[in-house]
Amino acid sequence: MRNKTGQETLIDIETMETFLNHFVSGVFNCFTFAAVNKKIMDEKLDRILSESLRLFKKNGIRSVSMDDISKELGMSKKTIYQYFANKTELLEKVLSYFHEKERIPCIGEDTANMNAIDILLAVSRYVSIQLNDMNPINAYELQKYYPTIYREFIIRKRDHVFEQVKQNFEQGIAEGIYRIDLDVELVARLYIQKLVDVHDPEFLSSVNFGFEKVFLVMFDNHIRGIANAKGLAYYEKQTNILNNNF
Repeated sequence: MRNKTGQETLIDIETMETFLNHFVSGVFNCFTFAAVNKKIMDEKLDRILSESLRLFKKNGIRSVSMDDISKELGMSKKTIYQYFANKTELLEKVLSYFHEKERIPCIGEDTANMNAIDILLAVSRYVSIQLNDMNPINAYELQKYYPTIYREFIIRKRDHVFEQVKQNFEQGIAEGIYRIDLDVELVARLYIQKLVDVHDPEFLSSVNFGFEKVFLVMFDNHIRGIANAKGLAYYEKQTNILNNNF
């Protein structure tokens, strides 16, 4: 604002400075509160997803109610419903959470110092441990009662595994332990289809073997189909060492 002589008055400048100071302070406090509040919300959401996943894996999806989850968390259902409209939405988010957890590298060793077969062996050991913790009822219940969620989950897993398998094939060929005539794209997709098949509840119910046994046999056949003579000799040496340690 200017006076009659066209100059800004001192009081107007001071008023503007005070306003700006309050405005900046208010914005800063608002962002600080929002950041702290978001952190608290994220931690609470992570707890809900983690505990729900544990209960689903242990007891099956259908047998776990929102009351059960609320009780295990020591949290009111009202709080849980602030994040999820219903159990179906919770299940969908739990599966996304599980998928993201699986994307985190699961191998303790430095993969830069491992060849392609070492990496697949390490992954196999990890998966075998995870399978011991799996409730076979879950796949059946997902497919029967939540078919859309089940299909989306399988597609996400398939796309992720496809990229990993392709990279492993390319690494093994470059290292001279996989067959050089390997059709990377086709064999990777065939392997993924095998993974989908061994997760199929109907298939599992038709064989007299546990899920872990089926997976390990499939994995062994996979390696023997893609490795050359050098790779196969290395693989058998490593599996013998592992078998002698258990």
